This record gives sequence, structure tokens and C-alpha cells, in this order.
Amino acid sequence: MKSVLIIPDGCADEPQPELGGLTPLQAASVPNMDEIARHGMTGLTDNVPESLPSGSDVGTMSLFGYDPLVFHTGRAPLEAAAQGIALGPDDWAIRCNLVTVENGRMKSFTSGQISNSDGAALITEMQKACCGDEYWKFHAGVSYRNLLLYRPRDRKAPFSDDTHTVAPHDITDQAVAEHLPMGSGACDLRALMEKSQKIFAESPVNAARIARGDLPATQIWLWGQGKAPSLTPFKERYGVQGAVITAVDLLRGIGRLLGWSVVEVPGATGYLDTDYAAKGRHAIQTLQAGADFVVVHVEATDEASHEGHVREKVKALEEIDQKIVGPVHEYLRQQGDYRILVSPDHPTFLRTKTHSHGFVPFTMCGRGFGHNGARTYDEVAAAGTGDVLIHGHDLMGRFFA
Repeated sequence: MKSVLIIPDGCADEPQPELGGLTPLQAASVPNMDEIARHGMTGLTDNVPESLPSGSDVGTMSLFGYDPLVFHTGRAPLEAAAQGIALGPDDWAIRCNLVTVENGRMKSFTSGQISNSDGAALITEMQKACCGDEYWKFHAGVSYRNLLLYRPRDRKAPFSDDTHTVAPHDITDQAVAEHLPMGSGACDLRALMEKSQKIFAESPVNAARIARGDLPATQIWLWGQGKAPSLTPFKERYGVQGAVITAVDLLRGIGRLLGWSVVEVPGATGYLDTDYAAKGRHAIQTLQAGADFVVVHVEATDEASHEGHVREKVKALEEIDQKIVGPVHEYLRQQGDYRILVSPDHPTFLRTKTHSHGFVPFTMCGRGFGHNGARTYDEVAAAGTGDVLIHGHDLMGRFFA
């Protein structure tokens, strides 16, 4: 039996005045998601425990069937796994965003979706200027998403579990001084962030960006620190061989740690311009190649919320429905027994431009799932079924039961 999970990241939201009091899911034309709801089970699930920060690291771990209160150690170690970086038992990984801060406020947590080449050049400048010893190492990632490693070797790391950092995408338009690192190691992280301001102000990379009319990266932002997690392989836990399709290093990292194959899709950007149709095609091809279970993750809906673009979020949902959910569901039905699940990892509110805690709607159909009353796939219809999972990590067990 073939199974697919499709994740429209952060698509759950609140009613929007611009949409006549509807949520983006209610306003979007998503006939293929609605069809799953009409033939299967729909409900609500809470993927992010209140004691943990809301984000895809926690939300997707829960969605994949792993209790984040047990397995989550931080976001950066998952992204290190995506880059093939092995962490020793005492090593720390720290997420390093390239951000734009203006007048003391977080203007852009992506530096205007900085290009891979500009991002890598700035990270190289940071490595040369700030990390002259064997303990610190910057690693360029994709666009604004990069890493900083601390390998203590013969000395104790300055970090501990009481080190507190804040994700830059959670403080868009807010004063950054109120959200700087705190606790053990905070002085080290703050010092690097402060040094980056001078380095980037003098960088020819930023001079060229300003000349082109692009946002400059004014500094690094360090957050999401943690040590290597230990995850039970997915096949051992659920008995199926998995694969993941995503443009986001975080999901690649979780996939690799779970023993999944990572499918690279040309044109998948992790942004609103991603090639939705290519993701749908590669999902089908991956199933045809022998995978039992394929996860298709789409970041575009989350990015639309972070930027406060209501219509873009609706459009992204419609693209996901038409070019991924529809073709994949049609292929699965032609194979006989199958299961398909659609669910975001967490809510991302357009009003706040940030991730939130709270319930998200799921819908799934296929072998073993009867209809529980929903006619559409959205937050209101899901709540109306009365099917509520307080612990999101229980959903995957139900999906494969």
C-alpha cells in the first residue's frame, strides 16, 4: 500500500477581514482537499506543545509521529543533518540567519530572500573575520538559512539548556533589542552578532546589493541552538520506507535522521515561486520507484503569512491543491489500496506574521478511513467533526494503523 503526507506549511490561520471573514483555507478553491474530506476523516490536531517554541522543527517532528517533548533538541541540529554535518556528543549547532535590521527593528528575516551566492559570500566573510580558532565554524546553507557550529573539543561549551534565543521570523517589524540571546553563552552569541554588523556594513556584497536596489544583509541572527538528537528510524517505528520532498534544509535533516531518502526537485525554492507541479510529479515518480511513503512539504503558505500577504497565501493553497494534491491523489487511486493525509505542521497567522501554537486541521482518506462528516477541508469544518487529537504525534500512528 502506498501512502502520502502533504504538508502545506503554516496554512492554518484566522478569519481574515480581507477575505470576508473567511480563513485562507475557506476562501481558497481547493476541490481536491475537499474531496479527501468528503471521503475520509477530518479533525484537529495540536502538533506543538505549549512548552516548546512553535516552528516546523517541533511541528513536523510531531506530525511524523515523534513526541517533540522526548526527541526535540533544537532546530539547528536538524539542519546540520541536512547538510551531512555529523555532530559529536558535545557539539552544538546554531542557526544563523542573514537578516535586515533597520532603525533597531527586524525589517526582513531573509534579507529580502538573499541569493545563495550572496549569502555564501557573506558567510565566508564572517568565517574569515570572526572564527580564527578551531572551535567555531560557519557553514553556508541556502539563501538566508545558514549554520554556526561550536565544537568544544578540549574545553567546555559555553552553552547549556538555559541558553534562550528567539527566531527572527517571530519578530518581524519588532524591536530586536528585546529579543537578543539570553542565558549561558548569550555573551558569545551577541558578540558575534554585533561583529557581523560592522563586517556587513563594509562588505562589497552588500554594496552591490544596495546598488541593485536589493535589501542588504545588515547582520547575522543566531538562534535555534541544540545538540544532536537521537531518532528511532521511521521504518523501525512504522514499518514503511519513506522519502521526503522539500526545499527546506530542516525537513531534509529530519528526513535523513529518520532514514528517509531525500528527493531533490529542480525548481523547488521554498518560497512563493516554487515549482508546485514539479513537486507533484516527483512525488508520483518516487512512489513508482518503490517508496512506500512520501512526504511532500511546501513552504510557500508559511512564507506568505510571514510577509503578511493574504492573497498570496490563498493562491499558494490553490496551487498546492491543483498541482500536488490532485495529481498525487489520482495516481494513488489507480494503484488500489492507498492512504493520503493533508495537514500543516502549525498555524502561521497573517495578523502577527509569525508561527503560533494551537490546533490545525487534518484530513485523510483511503483504506480503513470512513467519513466523519466534513464536506470541506478547513479549520471550521475540522472543528465540526469533534475529532480532536491533543497530542499531534498520535496522528501518524492512526494514519498507519
